[in-house]
This record gives sequence, C-alpha cells and structure tokens, in this order.
Amino acid sequence: MAMKPSVFILERVAALLQQLLRDDAARHGLLPVHLQVLGYLAQANRYSDIPIAVASYLGVTRGTVSQTLAVLERKGLISRSSDDRHGRRVHLQLTAAGEEVLAGSWPQRLDRLLAASGADLDELASQLRAVLGSLQRLNDRQAFGQCRECAHFLAENGSQRCGLTGEMLAVEQTIRICREWSDPRADRPALQAPTRSP
Repeated sequence: MAMKPSVFILERVAALLQQLLRDDAARHGLLPVHLQVLGYLAQANRYSDIPIAVASYLGVTRGTVSQTLAVLERKGLISRSSDDRHGRRVHLQLTAAGEEVLAGSWPQRLDRLLAASGADLDELASQLRAVLGSLQRLNDRQAFGQCRECAHFLAENGSQRCGLTGEMLAVEQTIRICREWSDPRADRPALQAPTRSP
C-alpha cells in the first residue's frame, strides 16, 4: 500500500535529518547519540537537565545515557553540578567545548534554510507540533515542550512562575524545553492507532 504524500515527505525528512546528524557527529569524532545529548542539554531547563530526563527525551535506557554522559564528560563537552535543594540530583551543563561542537551544526543550518525558504514558519511549527503531540500520545511518550507554551506556565505582574512546582522562573528558563511540559491544547484529538484485523 502506497504512503500518503505527507507521510512519505515526513519519512524522507526524518531520514535526511538522521544523515545530517550522523555526518555532524562523525566530523567531531562522536556518535549520533552524543550529539543528540549535547543538543538536548543546550535546550533543557533546570527541571530537565538531569540524566533521567535525557533518557526519557531520547527514548533510551538509563545505562545508555550513563555511558554517553561518561564519554561526553571525559571529552570535556559537559560538566555536572549538584542540586542544592535535591540532595543527590545532578544537573548537566554544556562546557564551552560542548557549545563549540554545536556551533554551526545541522539544526542551525536547517534553521537558516527554513528562514530563507519563505515559508510561514509559525504555521509550519504549529502543524508539526500537532503531529508530534499526536505521535507522542500514540506511542505513550513523554511530551517535552517549551516552558512558556506549557499549561502550567503562569505570567503574573511581569514575572513568570511554574504552576506545577510554584517556583519562579528566570526568563531564559521559559524559552527552554521542560520534561514536565503539558499541552494547553490537550483536548485536541490524538492520531488513532491503526486497527488490526482479527
């Protein structure tokens, strides 16, 4: 059975993005998962820059993440710091060398390409977000999303606060992704899983 044009296009986009990721990783002597972790940490807020969130975001085991983080730390691309409020919790940050690896990588090149395409990028993002949300629900995956677009995000009297934790949020945290993200438009219908014949 032939794929619908939109499904074919998404499949081709996914394959080409994977190739860009592999090429960028190889250029720095890394595996694709190493670059994915660096890219994730560059976007993660303080609720999400922890090893368990990395595993959840990438859909890999804690063991894989542990090994990956050890490699990245050995190469001087990330550092760890302890959480003052949560005992054994460890936060992960990119080092200057880690940020340098990401400079000019495939997401930045794709961003420039999209900007030059003349497409309505807000509308494209909205449509892709809807597809992504449906796929995450279909596969029972944690959503992740930008803090300021979360159902828990509260803007009050010129300040921002997380309605889930009650904590005040610095502006730079609100533009990062969070593992506690909840879709404010959650009443949209999800894609239905295909039914199987008995």
